[in-house]
Amino acid sequence: MNKQQLRETTPGRPTEDQVVDHLLAHPEFFDRHPGVLARLRLPHQRGTAAVSLVERQMLVLRERHASLEHKLHELIENGRANDTIVDRMHRMTRRLLRARDAESVIAAVETSLREDFAASRWVTLLTDVEWTPLAGRPGTNVRVVPRGSPELKPFDTFFESGRPRSGQIRESQREYLFGSDGQVGSAALIPLGERASLGLIAVASNDTERFVPTMSTDFLQRIGELVTEAINARGL
Repeated sequence: MNKQQLRETTPGRPTEDQVVDHLLAHPEFFDRHPGVLARLRLPHQRGTAAVSLVERQMLVLRERHASLEHKLHELIENGRANDTIVDRMHRMTRRLLRARDAESVIAAVETSLREDFAASRWVTLLTDVEWTPLAGRPGTNVRVVPRGSPELKPFDTFFESGRPRSGQIRESQREYLFGSDGQVGSAALIPLGERASLGLIAVASNDTERFVPTMSTDFLQRIGELVTEAINARGL
């Protein structure tokens, strides 16, 4: 038994918990005994010098204030980022509403990715041969490859999950989508249709931090849903 345990179990001597409970239950204790408060000296957390109880309390309050200020700053920054995303989504929605056919839907998507979302590169990969006429149109990045084709093997897990992905994509995926000569710092894969039944949109950025695995993919899911509905509604 060490000295601390001995002090806490000595008959007739209150334990530390009892002292804490008493002080919490009687906050006026130091009002009745101001001399005790003045004599209390506590070891400084950042050195060997002692500080008064009031000084320690001030230090704790400053640290709590700094922590709360940091959390508030994070909330404000997250709010601003969300406002930016909402604004970009709104502009994309307006572009899609103005589209009159599937071809103009693809054009609206590509314009939005370029101008609203500042994407470096993108590819729309459709897996239903019904949309073959959309492939190879001048000025568009659309491919139509039937589901189950061997060249889509690198995307098997993506099609199985049907959920957006962001961050570093596999080398085989990167080369297939953007070529071996293209610089891709990070990328996002957006499913089109239920469980990516219609295909996907791949968006690449030169910035390695633009798309990261820890980012929320809710807005990517919403983009996929918007584009899917627009394509299906307009038809060829």
